[in-house]
Amino acid sequence: MEHPILFLVQLSDLVGLGHFAHLYPHVIYTWFVMLLLLVLAVLATKGIGMIPTKGQNVFEILIGGMEDFMVDISGEEGRRFFPILATIFIYIFVCNLIGLIPGFFPPTANLNTTLSCALVVVPLTHIIGVMYHGPKYIKHFLGPVWWMIPIILPIELIGHTARILSLSIRLFGNMSGHELVLAILFMLAGAFFAPLPIMALGIFVCLVQAFVFFLLSIMYFAGAMEEAH
Repeated sequence: MEHPILFLVQLSDLVGLGHFAHLYPHVIYTWFVMLLLLVLAVLATKGIGMIPTKGQNVFEILIGGMEDFMVDISGEEGRRFFPILATIFIYIFVCNLIGLIPGFFPPTANLNTTLSCALVVVPLTHIIGVMYHGPKYIKHFLGPVWWMIPIILPIELIGHTARILSLSIRLFGNMSGHELVLAILFMLAGAFFAPLPIMALGIFVCLVQAFVFFLLSIMYFAGAMEEAH
């Protein structure tokens, strides 16, 4: 269901990008999220000091908690990959969250956005596997005994390919479904604030979907770093 009014798309009409914006609103809102995160990052790091401010304390607790969570699952070796997964988590969460603002479109409600995130995580999983194990990483796909290779290898290849579909379609389906429900409620009873409870629940959905993507990515990385059994 198409939004009746998308503010950034309307703004793009004024600067000559209207045709592109109407075809690819998820790209326009992705640029907006990227710019927003860059501004927030500058503001968050501008006043960093030995004596932390209240804002610095909040960010340190959030980022430190995420890092500890990842290390608990993947071990100390996983700490080196925390920056990229934390970036993906924050990006997805903000993309999800802006869809709750009337006139804004969540980029994650478009399959191209979620697929691009999955295509970062899954190939990187195998790069990590090769980094840690070299050519022996192939053992992850061969099974415990040699005579099971013709059975295990195709299953493993299908399973690893399905990870891309799992990460992308799960996030896309949940966010596009939430947008659809929200749009219908706004049209039916927007004047009576009926969507407000759904929007409150939507904040939780936005967080959960970003967390699920983050958690699965950690598990994929941890599996690639483990020795094959």
